[in-house]
Amino acid sequence: MRHLSQSPTDPDFVQDPYPFYAAGRAAGPLVVWDDYGMPVATTHAAVNAILRDRRFGREPVEPLRYPDRLAPFYAVEAHSMLELEPPRHTRLRSLVLRAFTSRRIAALGPGIAALTDDLIDAFPDGEFDLLDAFARPLPVIVIARLLGVPDEMAPQLLAWSNAMVRMYMAGRTRADEDGAARAATEFSDFLRGYVDRRRSDPRDDLISCLIAAEEAGEKLSTDELITTCILLLNAGHEATVHTIGNGAKLMLETGARPGGDPAAFVEEVLRFDPPLHLFTRTVYEEVEVFGHRFGRGDEVGLLLASAGRDAGAYPDPDRFDPARGGPANLAFGAGLHFCVGAPLARLELQIALPRLFERCPDLRAIEPPRYADIYHFHGLERLSVRR
Repeated sequence: MRHLSQSPTDPDFVQDPYPFYAAGRAAGPLVVWDDYGMPVATTHAAVNAILRDRRFGREPVEPLRYPDRLAPFYAVEAHSMLELEPPRHTRLRSLVLRAFTSRRIAALGPGIAALTDDLIDAFPDGEFDLLDAFARPLPVIVIARLLGVPDEMAPQLLAWSNAMVRMYMAGRTRADEDGAARAATEFSDFLRGYVDRRRSDPRDDLISCLIAAEEAGEKLSTDELITTCILLLNAGHEATVHTIGNGAKLMLETGARPGGDPAAFVEEVLRFDPPLHLFTRTVYEEVEVFGHRFGRGDEVGLLLASAGRDAGAYPDPDRFDPARGGPANLAFGAGLHFCVGAPLARLELQIALPRLFERCPDLRAIEPPRYADIYHFHGLERLSVRR
């Protein structure tokens, strides 16, 4: 395998990682990213295959080792279906999907549309940051309402989420780690009280449905309920915020609009400039794929954003084309760990992005948008606009 070097916090890379991905694909379907010290899959075929290969998974072969000060954060992670494999993953995901149904998600549509209009109605006169005014509040309020948490808690939920996801970012600091552990404790304590109240006083919300969900006599424990709610907020919120921002940026820069097919438009945004660029897998047995032999316990990175720019899957991949066909993008993963919140994220995006530009047809950027130093996520620092 070829070796490539690229700091994920380098300013030029932060603003445009796609030339590095192109160099990776030119070097082969698997290359070693020296800065991470592991092989990474670069092509659509390689990323898709490893996502679906059960010889690769999320749960580590050996128990994670971490300092005691991070115990609150990893206590939450210990019950996350995102980090588990069968049979526990199967049980958790099945129970969650009994509550987080397609019908429940579809029923959120009118509320998402009304919230979109409310946020647009509240836009200030003059220059403002579209992320703060629109992209950040919309998904966190949607999830708060889904869980049955009052809207006024949304800023606190957002603060806890932002603190916790910093654990996944390149270049995290001791302060970031301490903030994530503190947020995990506070978020868990808040939800524990909420779950206890819903056990004795169920309502028409997701927490009550998760409590009631049962399969073969199995129910979610309180710790599993808490982690599931945190996962839905952290993962769902982070992806949706970045995609709203990245999509609005593309609309401002290219003049493209969703037209009569908002679903196709959103899929092209997810392919062209996705919110998550790197996801890792652990190897469970000795296996050879794409010319490289992996040993048990090895790690491999999957460059989701590189897969979306692969000319082998998408002709002229560096052109934003909402009418494009081709294989499904991999922005939300594939296989066993396909994002459970993807249908909700897609619904929010298909409503929010078209409505934003229908209501604000003269929206324009005040300054060139810049991406934030938050790899392996990919989203803007701010998006200064004027109506």
